Amino acid sequence: MENTDCYVSPFSQRYASKEMQYLHSQDFKFTTWRKLWVMLAESEKQLGLPISDEQIAEMRQHVSDINYEDAIRREHEIRHDVMSHIYAYGLQCPKAAGIIHLGATSCYVGDNTDIIIMKKSLELIRDKLVRLIRILADFARKHKSLPTLAYTHFQPAQPTTVGKRAVLWLDQFVSDLQDLEYVSDSLRLLGCKGTTGTQASFLALFEGDKEKVRKLEKLIAQKVGIPCCPVSGQTYSRKYDSRVINVLSGIGQSAHKLSNDLRLLQHLKEIEEPFEKDQVGSSAMPYKRNPMRCERIAALSRYLITDSLNPALTASEQWLERTLDDSANRRIAIAEGFLAADGILNLLINVCDGLVVYPAMIEAHLQKELPFMASENIMMRAVKAGGNRQKLHEKLRVYSQSAGQKVKSGGDNDLLERIENDSDFHLNREEMKDITDPAAYIGLAADQVEEYLNNTVEPLLAGYRDISDESIAIEV
Repeated sequence: MENTDCYVSPFSQRYASKEMQYLHSQDFKFTTWRKLWVMLAESEKQLGLPISDEQIAEMRQHVSDINYEDAIRREHEIRHDVMSHIYAYGLQCPKAAGIIHLGATSCYVGDNTDIIIMKKSLELIRDKLVRLIRILADFARKHKSLPTLAYTHFQPAQPTTVGKRAVLWLDQFVSDLQDLEYVSDSLRLLGCKGTTGTQASFLALFEGDKEKVRKLEKLIAQKVGIPCCPVSGQTYSRKYDSRVINVLSGIGQSAHKLSNDLRLLQHLKEIEEPFEKDQVGSSAMPYKRNPMRCERIAALSRYLITDSLNPALTASEQWLERTLDDSANRRIAIAEGFLAADGILNLLINVCDGLVVYPAMIEAHLQKELPFMASENIMMRAVKAGGNRQKLHEKLRVYSQSAGQKVKSGGDNDLLERIENDSDFHLNREEMKDITDPAAYIGLAADQVEEYLNNTVEPLLAGYRDISDESIAIEV
């Protein structure tokens, strides 16, 4: 049982995965700081600075066993987190204490670590997006030809199919994945830029040898596996943060759209999110099957969408080469943006992988409205059989209004029965049944599903065959 007398983030208690929480943990952050210090020392030694193998070996030995107590105690004294951790690392590495962080500023470990964390976090988000896209693609293909009533303004409109509606959801997540890959590929380390981005401290360290300064940054980039940004002030441009969180906001927008649609469809009893055997829908009404997962997706998505304002404002507020009014905001906004996106995708995967479709209810809703939509086809068929178009149009108008009023009063739609009983239409029951076949009103919906899956989704997913669904842990 954890402490209950202080605030604990719901992201760590209820929503985000252990994998995402670890990437934003103190352990990952400070271990990465120490790895960067080792990389710096190795590279400086390689370029001729008097650093021994023994010093580097000592630093490597203590990368993971972080002495937090020493760092915390020191920070209370000096009010500087990076210097406190340099001090604590030096206590464990007395031989290397004098060369740790040589020539660097705090942003060397802070900013480079932030880029590494965001890059790895985007990879985890990417893997979950891929799994979600696979699930929605399978669902769309399975139901590509199932006619359903479509809605504009949440008013009955021309039919579509369940699969076509699913690819509308799917297409948004495909766009999110493409945006994610583009932004992730464009992320750049700060590198070794010094206090105002001029690399003056490293130029002094290497006694004016510009090529060694340039080589140092290349060596760090090679060791990390991420290129360095070409120019910077003391920090990398905070636009990087804004672009990353905007990608996450895009996922939130797509998720909110899908969850809202599912909530509407669950109200119609056409499609519902999975409901577990012992799940309780309401504390007061035992019969309720509330769409609580979709409601949670919507809630977290709104949080994530609004979170994108924080990095945008921070990027716009930075003064000249550096101000520190970004730090407190970034500690919260970036981590919680990723934790929210992670929690949303966990829920989406769970929901979409267990969607329950009720074809009978879908058919009932469609048949209630289809006679109105078929009226033009009925008129054309009746005219071909010898009817008068103007006369038939007027009769259809009157019959439709009367049938519509009956439906609004709680009765059945009897438009087809009225038409069958009117000899002016020259149509029997079999002809009427043919005219009102739902498949005749879905246009190219089924073909569009196949074409989209074959031409867009399958080629996209082919690039992610190495990402197995089994490797992605999902808990909700």
